Amino acid sequence: MHKVHTFCRVCEPSCGLVAEVDGEKIISLKPDRDHPVSAGYACHKGLATLEIHNDPDRLSHPLVRRGKDFEQCSWTEAAVGISSALKNIQDQYGKESVASYTGNPLAFNTLAGPAISSFLIKNEIRKNFSSGTQDCTNKFAGSEAMFGSSTIHPIPDIHNTDFLLLFGTNPRISNMSFVSIADPMNALREAKKRGVDIRFVDPRINDSVKGIGEIVHVNPDTDVYLMAAMLHHLDRSQRFDEAFLKEHGDNVDALRAFIAQYSPARVAGVVGISAQEIEALANDFASASSAAVHMSTGVNMGRQGTLAYWLLFMLSMVTGNFDKVGGNLYSLGFYAAAKAGKSGREDPYFDSPFGQMRKIRGALPGNMMADMMLAEENPIKAMVVISGNPLISVGDSERLKKAFSSLELLIVIDIYHNATAELAHYVLPATGMYEREDINLCGLGMQDRPFVQYTNYIVPPQLERKPEWWILGRLEQASGFDSIFDDKGLDDKELDSKESIVKGSDLFGRTDHMLRQSHLSIEALKEMPSNTAVLPGIQSGTFFTDWIQTESQRVDCCPSLLSESRIECERLFLESNANIEADAVQLKMITRRTNYMVNSWFHNVKSLKRKAQLSNPLFMHPEDARARNLGEGSRVQIKNNNGAIVSTVALDEGLKLGTVALTHGWGNDETRMETAKKFAGVNANILLPSGPGSYEKISNQAFMTGIPVDVEVYS
Repeated sequence: MHKVHTFCRVCEPSCGLVAEVDGEKIISLKPDRDHPVSAGYACHKGLATLEIHNDPDRLSHPLVRRGKDFEQCSWTEAAVGISSALKNIQDQYGKESVASYTGNPLAFNTLAGPAISSFLIKNEIRKNFSSGTQDCTNKFAGSEAMFGSSTIHPIPDIHNTDFLLLFGTNPRISNMSFVSIADPMNALREAKKRGVDIRFVDPRINDSVKGIGEIVHVNPDTDVYLMAAMLHHLDRSQRFDEAFLKEHGDNVDALRAFIAQYSPARVAGVVGISAQEIEALANDFASASSAAVHMSTGVNMGRQGTLAYWLLFMLSMVTGNFDKVGGNLYSLGFYAAAKAGKSGREDPYFDSPFGQMRKIRGALPGNMMADMMLAEENPIKAMVVISGNPLISVGDSERLKKAFSSLELLIVIDIYHNATAELAHYVLPATGMYEREDINLCGLGMQDRPFVQYTNYIVPPQLERKPEWWILGRLEQASGFDSIFDDKGLDDKELDSKESIVKGSDLFGRTDHMLRQSHLSIEALKEMPSNTAVLPGIQSGTFFTDWIQTESQRVDCCPSLLSESRIECERLFLESNANIEADAVQLKMITRRTNYMVNSWFHNVKSLKRKAQLSNPLFMHPEDARARNLGEGSRVQIKNNNGAIVSTVALDEGLKLGTVALTHGWGNDETRMETAKKFAGVNANILLPSGPGSYEKISNQAFMTGIPVDVEVYS
């Protein structure tokens, strides 16, 4: 028995863990109390990854479809078969007929990214989709427009601020996003003890509010109007920091012209709080000695996530809190990611059969996958899906299932035989997080306390599981491309054996190059306690001299890239206001997260299926339920123009009237994951739109919250 230091790869904090290992078996997984940053903190979801690691339902062997079912095959057979099928499809339909989809877990997989890029380039696969367009690409588009780089995301200085304004975030459940911080709730509790004023803007009194802060109870998908009205009030009351804006802001007059439309009195009905409350919130924010802002997926996934991200930082800018202690600061980490994300094009759009489109960090809008597969001209005929489950996570799931069923070749690389894999022609078993080497790359540029950690694999891959870099390299080799396996002197049998996996450290050249900026290397990290280097803390006052990537080295306070979005903003406002004036009663559905579900790949964890967590009910305010003759446990149909699902009602007084909530990640009824199938629940994404108009054009971000729905008794 021996102990191995490692870290969690479920979310951005990358909390330190210690595994007890006996031979090739992990016996236990515990928080690393000696870790210099996470200091013994790890949430129950991170610890549940041991259950995923040991799950008998995990994929173990390459599978090939034979008729309606799958048969086990060798890696050589899979590689040769896939290579041949890809070539035939590209020869028949052209290079544009093949596409890829990459899922959320790849953000935490250091060696997969370069391997995927290599595979896509060599196979000339240019239609690429990502789960990022379902939850965060608005931030990439917004930071690119304001700061000149998609990788600049200044984080709130929680430890020194006097006022913290949080939009659409629930850190007790999600551990925050785009802020990499161990135990965020403890940080908020400590801030509360210091007297920090903490406000949560949300359509629901979420799990983090109690004992920590106050709720600003808004209607779903209206945050952008609240922010604009706050800015309007600060401008009209002469609360802008004119000296700071003169020194560090461009296009301030254009910002003023935009927010002039949205007075607190005009937006109050749409936002759902009074003009006086909006003005008071703005005054409190501007009057604080220091103030910080943050927003998360509750806003990202609305119709105007990029505009909201822009206005969020304008609140910081106009009050002079940007790049100041207690405000929002850029976190460097071990590598200057700000420069790596520098924008290279003023006009990112190109013409397509579906109108003007763009890519965000290489990704097309996920909501356009079905349209591109079912298109009459130049349809996608083959898809490579890596660590993702788009049939559960992308809108209009029923139509997407039809589209995936039309493919002539679907390759799925994953740890589970999920709903998407059920339609595949080849299913290839990947290693899990404890069977590969890594560093904590995901939080780079967003760490509350910067550090970098290396982990070796805790145990070697079992059965025939392989790391993604190995799988893609094997496919490249079978296609006759240059491969990481060149000059290894291995025949097919030796290459496919368990012992043949090339040392991952041979592939860390790119990472070592990045680490050299901090005078580090993988080998140096291996020699450090917990394999971890704590880096210099976040510095204020350096953003405009060292990190901003605009030509003027000033923040663009009203980016021209967002001009079309600003026009759309007014159109959507008029539409919402007209509905209010007509007294139109329309329920809006938001996404709810719980401690018992983390996207669809946690659906098979038995320990999370507790008595009250066996399905995902529709949460309703008691008054909304009574108005429809519904009560706790009522069986209901939830429907709209996109689809219909059936669930039960759970009452929640914390919801804003007119708001209903449904937890995502459920609906794995067509899968070989036994626990997920037994407790399938319903897929909320059946109710979400897809296709043109279902996503934010500037960012490709899908419209996934504030969805109009009708709820009625189901019998």
